[in-house]
Amino acid sequence: MTATESGFAAQAGTEQWPERLGPQAVRLFHGRGDCYPGFEFLTVDYFAPVLWVVLYKRAVPAVWESIKAQLRDTLKDHCEVAAVQHRYDRHAPLELLWGELPVSPIAREGQLAFQLTLGGRQNPGYFMDMRPARQWLAQRAQGKRILNLFAYTCAFSVAAMSAGASSVVNIDMSRSAMRQGRDNHRLNDLDGKEGTTFLGHDIFRSWGKLRRLGPYDVIICDPPSRQAGSFDAEKDYPRLVRRLSDMLAPQGSVLACLNAPYLGEAFLREVLAANAPDLEFVERLPARADFPDRDPDRALKVLHFQRCN
Repeated sequence: MTATESGFAAQAGTEQWPERLGPQAVRLFHGRGDCYPGFEFLTVDYFAPVLWVVLYKRAVPAVWESIKAQLRDTLKDHCEVAAVQHRYDRHAPLELLWGELPVSPIAREGQLAFQLTLGGRQNPGYFMDMRPARQWLAQRAQGKRILNLFAYTCAFSVAAMSAGASSVVNIDMSRSAMRQGRDNHRLNDLDGKEGTTFLGHDIFRSWGKLRRLGPYDVIICDPPSRQAGSFDAEKDYPRLVRRLSDMLAPQGSVLACLNAPYLGEAFLREVLAANAPDLEFVERLPARADFPDRDPDRALKVLHFQRCN
């Protein structure tokens, strides 16, 4: 289908977007899932009061101008701010369509709030598609000891501590991400709560410390797919998985996450089977409805495993 203004409006259902706007973070359009031919380069989110548009490749100028016109016609009376990130550019420059960005933008998820960084880096510090996984964790966090590997800005920790976890150990080699993680805890009135640990360390050099702080009832593994100097899923996931059983309590759970479109669910299941045979596959967590994907193997994969001995 040719990517025209009328084509975009028809595929995206833009006339219904105003009804979907509210205090909760929501994805209005998910082109990245290959369900909307011609618009795979585009996502549109709403973080009240900000409409957040991301371009993953440079669009044909006429197409982009028509999409911007459609956004203005449909949403300018409903959104205070509209901003575009040109993520295909390594500097990820920001373009304001209207309004001014708030000083401290946030994403709301249920009763929780997460700090956003809109502009200045590739992602905003919050991954909306992980909400089902955070809900899964919150439902079983009461009184549990959690290890949050590759914690980034600690959204899993916020969800767990808010749901009554006895402790969460967060570890990520990015100290700036750890600082934002602390800010997220403060934002949710959790900064004075005992039991939260923040480690700005290389995970692969910290196994001894992590074992001493354990064992853990739940281990979250949410690494980057491929990040220079940090993690490459094909090479590093097996050696990560080999360490899990030593730190996991009896009947403990592992939530293994992978967002590499070039590696399917079978890769993750095979890695666990070969390197942690005492962990049994339980289920794959469902994706958000507003993140449709034509091929589930290319989508975010979140798999629950449980220790069987």
